[in-house]
Amino acid sequence: MEVNLVSEGLKFMVLGMTTVFLFLLLMIFVVNLQAKIIQKYFPPKPKSASKNDAPRAVSAGTQDNSEVIAVITAAITDFKKR
Repeated sequence: MEVNLVSEGLKFMVLGMTTVFLFLLLMIFVVNLQAKIIQKYFPPKPKSASKNDAPRAVSAGTQDNSEVIAVITAAITDFKKR
């Protein structure tokens, strides 16, 4: 009885690749199902647009930063003295 190792190797390769492919398909299905369930029972809360939620970069340009500059300068001066 002669066993062709190349054909046996190809059979195992196809079996292994098919198993991995089916597992990945199952995983994609389960993750999508989980996302739908989470969206149904835990919907995202709408963000309220209040004045305090404005980004700092926008509000920093409209404020006087002299106090912040003074604090940073004092911190640098104190660091250099040590």
